[in-house]
Amino acid sequence: MGILDFFRRPVEKRSAMSGFTAEIMSARESYISGRRGIAELTATAQSCVSLWEGAFSLADVTGTDLLDRRSLALLARSLALRGEAVFKIAESGLVPCSDWDLRTRNGKPVAYRVSISEAGGGTTETLLAGEVLHLRIGADPVAPWLGTAPLRRASLTAGLLNALETALAEVYENAPLGSQIVPYPEGPETDMTSLGRSFRGQRGRVLLRESVNVSAAGGPAPAVDWKPADVTPDIERSMSVESLAAARDGIAGAFGVLPGLFNASTTGPLVREAQRHLAQWTLQPIAMLLAEEASEKLGGTVGIDVMGPTQAFDAGGSARALATIVQAYAQAKEAGLAPAVVDAALAKLDWK
Repeated sequence: MGILDFFRRPVEKRSAMSGFTAEIMSARESYISGRRGIAELTATAQSCVSLWEGAFSLADVTGTDLLDRRSLALLARSLALRGEAVFKIAESGLVPCSDWDLRTRNGKPVAYRVSISEAGGGTTETLLAGEVLHLRIGADPVAPWLGTAPLRRASLTAGLLNALETALAEVYENAPLGSQIVPYPEGPETDMTSLGRSFRGQRGRVLLRESVNVSAAGGPAPAVDWKPADVTPDIERSMSVESLAAARDGIAGAFGVLPGLFNASTTGPLVREAQRHLAQWTLQPIAMLLAEEASEKLGGTVGIDVMGPTQAFDAGGSARALATIVQAYAQAKEAGLAPAVVDAALAKLDWK
């Protein structure tokens, strides 16, 4: 090496998404996207995941600045598809981890080895439990340090939904929808194997013509021979539409979404009730788990509210209850009841 080599710019070598790296990423795609790679690709599951993301993005967080809306959206999507989410607690904010393994003591994690994705290649770090924000849902007593996704907990329904959508997609792609066979007896003998293969994908076309310009028993062929034969598969008799609707409703219920929300005849009150049910019984408990984990790891009392920002409450019922209470209060004063007695009675009512 000469003295001028010190002034030359070194050649940088970077890893690209090709070859062995692409194979590794493809092998781990199902794990990263949800550990199953089946029903996560359906519109039903992605709609439910979007509801989780939107609700957590709107959540009000008090007590910390680390839980920003971007981190909450990433956390919600990871919880919906993987059942758990891990973030490294850094000075600049929360850093999402793509993969991790851990060590436990008494069933509680004490150390983590996390992988952080970067544009030019990921990095691996070893962290203590206090340096990691780990949220999990659907944990089993056998392995309380692992979370389970809703689709994994309902794997039979997810598999049914995947099988139905795949089967219907193949039917609409390959079946001869709208095709007909018209009688036309005069013609050379046709190879039925080749004819059967030609039916694939022939939609709305005449697949076989058979001549009826012949005489039988001294007369022309009857006109009924001109009636075409339809080769469109009878999907209705297979009950696939009803089975598909039932599978979709099951997946929506697994995510905590009322199936009526996706119904075409849904009305406004049902939409509000579905939003309140999702926020109250599914997302707010998860938010409380996250608030407890954040309060323990971040050193302060953290509060997360999903109900208020999403307006997932019965505003009409609260207004009617308030009107009834005000009317009862006025009637009590007209009847001569002591204000202290009325106030004590109203204090025992939780009308909100």
